[in-house]
Amino acid sequence: MARTLEADVVIIGGGLAGLAAAIELLDHGQRVLLLDRSTPDRLGGLARESFGGVYCCDSPEQRKSGIQDNPDLALRDWQAFGELTEDGWPLRWAETFIARSRPDVHDWLTARKVKFLPVVNWVERGLFTPGNSVPRFHIVWGTGHGLILALLAHLDAHPHAAKLQILQKHRVVELTSQGGRIVGCSGVDEATGESFDAKGGAIVVAAGGIAGDLDRVRRHWYPDWGSPPEVLLNGSHPEADGKLHDLVAQHGGQVTHLEKMWNYAAGVHHWKGRHAHHGLSLVPPKSALWVDAHGRRFRDPPLVTAFDTRYLVETIAKQPKKYSWQIMNLKIAHKELAVSGSEFNQAIRDKSYARFFANMLFGAKALVQDFIDHCPDFVTAQSVPELVDKMNALTGDKSVDGEVLGQEIRSYDAQIARGPTFHNDDQLRRIAQARQYRGDRFRTCKFAAIDDPGARPLLAVREFILTRKSLGGIQTDLDSKVLDGNGQPVPGLYAVGEAAGFGGGGMHGLRALEGTFLGGCVLTGRLAGQAIVRG
Repeated sequence: MARTLEADVVIIGGGLAGLAAAIELLDHGQRVLLLDRSTPDRLGGLARESFGGVYCCDSPEQRKSGIQDNPDLALRDWQAFGELTEDGWPLRWAETFIARSRPDVHDWLTARKVKFLPVVNWVERGLFTPGNSVPRFHIVWGTGHGLILALLAHLDAHPHAAKLQILQKHRVVELTSQGGRIVGCSGVDEATGESFDAKGGAIVVAAGGIAGDLDRVRRHWYPDWGSPPEVLLNGSHPEADGKLHDLVAQHGGQVTHLEKMWNYAAGVHHWKGRHAHHGLSLVPPKSALWVDAHGRRFRDPPLVTAFDTRYLVETIAKQPKKYSWQIMNLKIAHKELAVSGSEFNQAIRDKSYARFFANMLFGAKALVQDFIDHCPDFVTAQSVPELVDKMNALTGDKSVDGEVLGQEIRSYDAQIARGPTFHNDDQLRRIAQARQYRGDRFRTCKFAAIDDPGARPLLAVREFILTRKSLGGIQTDLDSKVLDGNGQPVPGLYAVGEAAGFGGGGMHGLRALEGTFLGGCVLTGRLAGQAIVRG
């Protein structure tokens, strides 16, 4: 016999969006039941594993740095970069998010003891279309791990903490309805095998996107890119499998834009993977040469990180062999190589100023060595021919043409040797531009040659497309109410965070300005809580 659980509101999913909704509901004295599939150490979902970048427009950190920003400029950037022309819920959510990113996300987090680094990062600057005109990527001191711990501490100390019940290892397999209204859900306690029925006046779906199910990602692969890669790495988590999307659709909810995904081009295998195909997303060095499976450099334009993440993925996805290499030397790697997420950013995650400044001054030597020693996608060599031999040994098919790769390296290094006055290479121009901003200057080499005898060994990193987040999802109005095919709310049902495409079933369009994922989770969760309280 199934165990019966009851609350004013049932939240399905314990990621950032679910936690934000729970806090908002507790603030209004609601009894909340939060059902999560993970273990206690993973409460907070993908946000807990993230680097902790939060998008904000016109923040105190921007103002202190002399960065002039405003919602009108931010919205123009958002629409241009995302190619968001659809005049519907996605656009309305984009407008709402930008207008409220400062008071209802940034300030709400800081009021709950979340701190940000003073230097705002500048990512997604745009390539063929404008991106972020100014820096807007605010890094949490403590990474996403610290952000979640701050909110969990806030929940523990909340005056209404007794009204919150969190049950983990609980998997929802059905939504229940009565008289046309969603009144609960049912599922299995995976720790005991016991069934449960949960009932509430409102049900909030906060179960993430589809990026954790690689088969589902392939089924929704963006059609213009051709067939999906044979090898995809999972940068999400297995619980983000889209099954709650299916349940919502069965009850009339609209699910839209699932082909719009936010994947990364520089994925490598996690040598201590916690699930199948577990991948890590490198922050690719700007000074590395990005080449295809045969060693031929990508051109027109060269691939350089921080300008258009989607273009990087698209370019590699359209190759016959849908993976790539980055070629660099140890000096470049020490200064520029980084990994997205909290796991390999211990200095920021653990709030160690000493380690943070040491990394900035002397490079991330321990991190690079860790990857050289353990990651199967890293190879090193003392010469280009030796490097090519090791690259081909890794792939097992002799795809890399040594003559081609050698010429690409010589040609690039010759450009650098001529001096900045005669640089006629788009990658070097972008490096020069990046170094104008202090947030990038200390993390970007000043025109570093690849085959520099004083900077060896040479490194080659094999990189695969890595899934991360869904830009589409369950369609919602500005109260996070799930909408049916006629645009009417499904009574009693709400969706927040990535499950809702971070608002409206796809508020970003084709591309995201980064940092909008954590912020979208906070805002959609809060607005759902407020709407539920209003009734």
